[in-house]
Amino acid sequence: MARVRFIGAEPVTVPELGDRTVQPDEIVEVPDARFEGYVCQPAAWEGIEEPKDDKPSTKKTTPAAKVAPAPKEG
Repeated sequence: MARVRFIGAEPVTVPELGDRTVQPDEIVEVPDARFEGYVCQPAAWEGIEEPKDDKPSTKKTTPAAKVAPAPKEG
């Protein structure tokens, strides 16, 4: 879980967090997948702890293709 700080002036109710009321300057945990949805609102939220990439990389590298030399004319 990622963590963000609410920097607004008044308490807010956050439906995504189960209708939890978040107080000014309070740090809350948010789902990793939703972190960007909070920090893209810099007037209200500040990122404290970014999502962790706990999953091993599933990106597979492909070796460079070998190109056969062109046949010689002649």
